[in-house]
Amino acid sequence: MSPNRPGEGAAGDLVGAVPAIGQPRGGTRGLGQFTRRNILFEGLIVIVVTLTISSPVFLSVDNIFDIVLQSSINAMIALGMTFVITTGGIDLSVGAVWALTGVITGMQLRAGITPIVAVPVGILCGGLCGLISGLLITKGRIQPFIATLATLSVFRGITLIITRGYTVYTFPRSFQYLGAGRLWGVIPIPVIILGAVFILCLYLFEQTTFGRYLVSIGNNREAARLCGINVNRIITWSYVYCGILAAIGGGIIATARLNAAEPIAGSGSELPAIAAVVIGGTSMAGGETKIKRTIVGALLLGTVSNGLTLLNVATYYQMAAIGLIIILAMLGESVSKD
Repeated sequence: MSPNRPGEGAAGDLVGAVPAIGQPRGGTRGLGQFTRRNILFEGLIVIVVTLTISSPVFLSVDNIFDIVLQSSINAMIALGMTFVITTGGIDLSVGAVWALTGVITGMQLRAGITPIVAVPVGILCGGLCGLISGLLITKGRIQPFIATLATLSVFRGITLIITRGYTVYTFPRSFQYLGAGRLWGVIPIPVIILGAVFILCLYLFEQTTFGRYLVSIGNNREAARLCGINVNRIITWSYVYCGILAAIGGGIIATARLNAAEPIAGSGSELPAIAAVVIGGTSMAGGETKIKRTIVGALLLGTVSNGLTLLNVATYYQMAAIGLIIILAMLGESVSKD
């Protein structure tokens, strides 16, 4: 019999069972990877625990519902933004779409049109706004940042022109119910709408070719085109969906909740929407999407804002704190990719 080679037989089995010097054990490495992958959720838990200790009111049922309710509008817009960012684009016009669709819906209601008609028209208006932005980018070959910055100005200007700068207010109770109503007197209607929209978005991303095409375009647009994907059509539809969700979240839900449609509504709403998407782990370069974590990103921002308000922290300190949270979350996501 030939002698055992290194690594064979009893001695070899022993050598194979002992990890090399300096090599981390599987358990430790697995724990570290788990920690890095879930740093967003861990950060949210730390924030919740800290605010619970700082404010006894924070974990009350009413306040929890307030956080979810306040986060629902940003989460809705962020879900739409996820479609766009997945392709490597961006939409800066969502705040203006919010205002325009809210005003159009409100003016219909004031004219006596039933919400059953007025709400779908407002949502279709949001889709049309998204279509315009998408066509400027795909057919006009304008960079997404410039195209949506321009449409932001156009949509906001149209809103101010048709309202002459005045707020449209006082709507039917049936419309107000969409923003301020509660199912069984407990669950806010906006939260139910958000849940339905999230399930639909999750289905589009994970169960349809459209979702796979979005990711493919974000990874490599030219390769996607060579594979037979109609790149321009998919990108255009991503902006249409973004406009529709901005209309639902801002133009319908926020307007119904406030019982008023302001021509300056939604100003600056693009930043927290983009932040929720990026904090959730979707890459700004496109091609990497974590639609489930977009909701967590929106909840994290809403939780911080609510907690700081309970602690009577001034608004400008809140802005700085939220900016810091965004930076830390981005650093955490960067580490998780190493």
